[in-house]
Amino acid sequence: MAIPINVFAEYGAIGIIVCLFVMMIMSLIRSQKSQNEDLDSIRVHISKIEGNVKNLEGIVLKMLDRWNKSDDAATRHREAIVSELNDVTDDLNFLKGRINGRAK
Repeated sequence: MAIPINVFAEYGAIGIIVCLFVMMIMSLIRSQKSQNEDLDSIRVHISKIEGNVKNLEGIVLKMLDRWNKSDDAATRHREAIVSELNDVTDDLNFLKGRINGRAK
């Protein structure tokens, strides 16, 4: 009678260990499925963000080009004013010289 009790105890313990192992595997499968769903969601969000970043990059580049063009126009305008001012000062100096030449 002692032999069947030992056999039942041994097989019972093995059965419990196998059940726990199967439960652990099932839990890992469930958590893996959940992680895969989360990763898919993250991939979708990252692709949307990449699209937004590309759009913003294009907008920023266009804005920089526009600023550069307006800076070039402003620089040309300032150079034209300086050139005109130099011409006026040259004419003024010429007139001063003529006046000073007559005064002697």
